[in-house]
Amino acid sequence: MPRGSEHDLTGILLENGFYPILRMPGGGEWRLDITKRHEHLFGTRVRVVGVRDGFDLLAVQKIEPA
Repeated sequence: MPRGSEHDLTGILLENGFYPILRMPGGGEWRLDITKRHEHLFGTRVRVVGVRDGFDLLAVQKIEPA
């Protein structure tokens, strides 16, 4: 199976049930598949590095405050 494209994005992390949302400054949104703790980052600006895994799903490799 081919690997998805890699992305390095910055936006606001929002709570949204099972998949949190990364809201981009230009208006787009990504659902995030995160396996590590991230709750303390809700409502803050974050940098996310990950691989696209579907239309709007990003498999997160790294998340940190921006």
